[in-house]
Amino acid sequence: MSNISDSEICQQCPKDKWPNPGKTKCVPKLYEFLSYKEDKIASFFCFTVILCCAINCYTLQKFILYWDTPLVKANNRTLSFILLASILLSFLCVFLFLGRPLDITCKLRQSSFGIFFSIAISSLLAKSTMVCIAFKATKPSSSWIKWTGVTLSNSIVLACSSVQVLICVCWLSMCPPYQEFDMTTYPGKIIIQCNEGSELWLYSMLGYMGFLAAVSFVLAFMVRTLPDSFNEAKYITFSMLVFCSVWIAMIPGYLSTKGKYMVAVEIFAILTSSAGILSCIFFPKLYILLVKPELNTRKHVLRRLNSV
Repeated sequence: MSNISDSEICQQCPKDKWPNPGKTKCVPKLYEFLSYKEDKIASFFCFTVILCCAINCYTLQKFILYWDTPLVKANNRTLSFILLASILLSFLCVFLFLGRPLDITCKLRQSSFGIFFSIAISSLLAKSTMVCIAFKATKPSSSWIKWTGVTLSNSIVLACSSVQVLICVCWLSMCPPYQEFDMTTYPGKIIIQCNEGSELWLYSMLGYMGFLAAVSFVLAFMVRTLPDSFNEAKYITFSMLVFCSVWIAMIPGYLSTKGKYMVAVEIFAILTSSAGILSCIFFPKLYILLVKPELNTRKHVLRRLNSV
């Protein structure tokens, strides 16, 4: 810029400023991030999170109301509540991605959703494992009977999710994410974003989550046709198929965008995959609880098992 007309000597603007159209003065660059006030998509995400959380809490309330019914008891009540809680926290972690990035939100947002998703997928893996064990333990003399309690399922969830917690703790200890100002990608704009610190740890976290989803999908697919009362393995298979499809489709969109659009792509993937797990696993149960209560009786379960 130069405040002298037809000057051959110009001054370079500071990094946080940009010359006006007339090149007569430097004006501040615009800050860009996924803002609650300026971006309508942020309001849409907020509304979606609140709606999904309300549905999740409604499902939880119904499960508490029908605590002692065969449907709720059949697929391990503890795992169901862990799954509902982890899905709820996955929805809520979206708020860490919205608004102006700060050092604390940058540190928490990736690790939080990675841990919550790992707990959810570990719960589904434990459910599939218990279906397989329950089928093997049908004979009174089977050695599998001692593994049918809640101890094994809780241990699977704890062990699988602990690995993800360890990955995130190492990530935050060695090279934590931090707030970053990108002044070069778009002329006239300063993109406020999170630098993930280390792509190795980020991809390790995502890779482990994908590994859990793949194992859960394969195991649920193998036991989906086993004769068990309210066998939900086929619903787990479909939910993991939705989960993997969403995140695989998200990769090219995530890598080809910058700034707030990259954040929006990740938020969409989190919401879609969380809603997919919630709807695939729990909507069929809600249908029976609310529309077909005659199927949620001990008499119906015994009749169904005797006919197998």
